[in-house]
Amino acid sequence: MSILNLDTTERRFSFEVLPPLKGTGTDKLFADIDRLAELNPAFINITTHHSEYVYRELSNGQFERLRVRRRPGTIAIAAAIQQRYQIPVQPHVICSGATVEDIEYELLDLQFLGIHDLLLLRGDKAKEDSRFTPTPGGHAHTTDLIRQVNRFNEGFFADGSPIKNPGRKFDYGVACYPEKHEEAPNLERDMEYLKQKQDLGAQYAVTQLFFDNEKFFQFVEQARKMGITIPIIPGIKPLAKLTQLTVVPKTFHCDIPEPLAREIVKCKTDADARQLGIEWTTEQCRELYAHGVRDIHFYTVGAVDSVVAIAQRIRNS
Repeated sequence: MSILNLDTTERRFSFEVLPPLKGTGTDKLFADIDRLAELNPAFINITTHHSEYVYRELSNGQFERLRVRRRPGTIAIAAAIQQRYQIPVQPHVICSGATVEDIEYELLDLQFLGIHDLLLLRGDKAKEDSRFTPTPGGHAHTTDLIRQVNRFNEGFFADGSPIKNPGRKFDYGVACYPEKHEEAPNLERDMEYLKQKQDLGAQYAVTQLFFDNEKFFQFVEQARKMGITIPIIPGIKPLAKLTQLTVVPKTFHCDIPEPLAREIVKCKTDADARQLGIEWTTEQCRELYAHGVRDIHFYTVGAVDSVVAIAQRIRNS
């Protein structure tokens, strides 16, 4: 059964976390999850990041270009969370930076570990690229990745050879974008891609973060008109710093509504901005619940304190 239990009417939270930076250990991550676990999350998903180029100076003064992964260990972290907390986990599996063979080995590792819920994504372009460039021997689109997972579920490797012991099938969700993906020509075309993902087997979709509920409501209404029937889980992230007024819209390609923008420019410190973020997001969640939303997904990076405060406020109201 998928992590998304469709038989319950309970209001639930889920959380996204990042693997720790290479070499920093898991103490901080597990300390955060200790707190989030008290909120009884429906699931925790774990991001996967494309490797990137870094430059190392050599003794002769020249520079060597190396490709590194700054946050390795998605599958290992997912397994550790599942074992330590008995919370359902959902690692990201992405096209970016991976060959078809790499993905096949990921699926095998996940199956060995008893992890059967995935979030399938294309992934971001590499920082050094002007546009997304598929890895040679890899996938260009999420729909291609879905087809590979479907084929694996049917009992076949990517080369067509049969899997002797197919094991349990993977369940999976996908991403969607209430304010459209940055590369989509328009929102309608972007939603057509979501419809394709549903038709291929996606069981639910989690949105990119947004601050304007009206855009989410309009997105869901239009999705239903287009025949998109899978659950659409809103993704939320509270503002926690003054700099996020400009950084967040640029990074995540979402608008900050004018009422929130007017309030945040009044803030003098990060503490002021954090408190405003808690208040805004609390009301945002209450409005979502009032409109029949059952599951809310929190992007917790840099905002665990705020997310815990918001969840407690909601549950106590």
